[in-house]
Amino acid sequence: MNDDAILRRDLADRLAAGGHLRSAGWRRAVVQTPRHEFLRGGYFRRVDGNGPTGWEPVMPEDPAWLPAAYSDESLVTQIAGTITPGDIQGRIFRSPTSSSTMPSLVVRMLEELLLDDGMRVLEIGTGTGYSTALLCHRLGDDLVTSVEVDEDVSVRARTALGSTGHMPRLLVGDGLAGDPDGSPYDRIVATCGVLSIPPAWLAQSRPGGQILATVCGWMYSSELARLIIDADGAAHGRLLGGRISFMPARPQVPPSLGVLPDLTSGEERATALGPDALDDWTTRFVAQLAAPRAQLIRLSSDDGEGRPVLIDVAAGAWAALHRDGDDRWIVRQGGPDRLWNRIEENVARWRQDGSPSLDRFRITLTPEAQTITWPN
Repeated sequence: MNDDAILRRDLADRLAAGGHLRSAGWRRAVVQTPRHEFLRGGYFRRVDGNGPTGWEPVMPEDPAWLPAAYSDESLVTQIAGTITPGDIQGRIFRSPTSSSTMPSLVVRMLEELLLDDGMRVLEIGTGTGYSTALLCHRLGDDLVTSVEVDEDVSVRARTALGSTGHMPRLLVGDGLAGDPDGSPYDRIVATCGVLSIPPAWLAQSRPGGQILATVCGWMYSSELARLIIDADGAAHGRLLGGRISFMPARPQVPPSLGVLPDLTSGEERATALGPDALDDWTTRFVAQLAAPRAQLIRLSSDDGEGRPVLIDVAAGAWAALHRDGDDRWIVRQGGPDRLWNRIEENVARWRQDGSPSLDRFRITLTPEAQTITWPN
């Protein structure tokens, strides 16, 4: 048995021990699918320091490359929309835009699909192609379609899939639009986060089919949702819990903040809800439901804590928070909307209802709207 075969079996054992890999079919797929073939172009290793986060390339000739390919870690494969590990030497200080998702998250989502033989699957976000290959192993190439927004990423995935003997149907385009020509599908699974489930996915699903996707917002709290399609064209389901996180769909990446608003304008008042409440994943998700397009930043301040500011660029609304001399939180808000008012109200209602966990939240999707609710 060669080194990578041993590493594949070891990875499967670790995923099973962690409770992520539960069925024999998916175990066979993990054991027989070489993840390193989907990382032939290398990956970016994070370099932490006192300044901005940096990234440095790790190529196949590096001794760290093969063990990393079988670690339970997400490995960044593209920076700033175009830059791959082979493009640079040294470090780069830009944001990741594509990655090979950590295997435990990949197999958890695949297990959650509840697949049966013969089902047709549409994957949104091909990425490196590793999860696509696992689907092909489980179902057969002819039952798998995958859409990728980035043509260069799709080309690299096609090459990697071919090297492992797979030829699924690969499309280049906006995954939020799905694949109307290939529909209907039994399952639609997204390997990117979305602000809301696109109506196109609902229209392209069979009655009784399922959509599995991560619902997120620009405060970067997110959760995996499963929806079952009704005969009347709506879908109902729930959040599954577990703090699932993916990069947002490329068309829904937060916009640049541009010039900051005048934070001395607007109206000021005391607030019982301090921004430290948003340190909690669930509370931040609830806040995000009220303001999904608000971005949370911290400006430098004399106390060293940083001054929290929420900005919704498209709406032109903002909220800035600080402590006064009595150590109370004060919010100043400006623009056509009062962001913090909406967040306060949503969090207060959720707390009054007993602060239910995210796995008790329900989600409903119609062609017109998405609704997320909690008990009561």
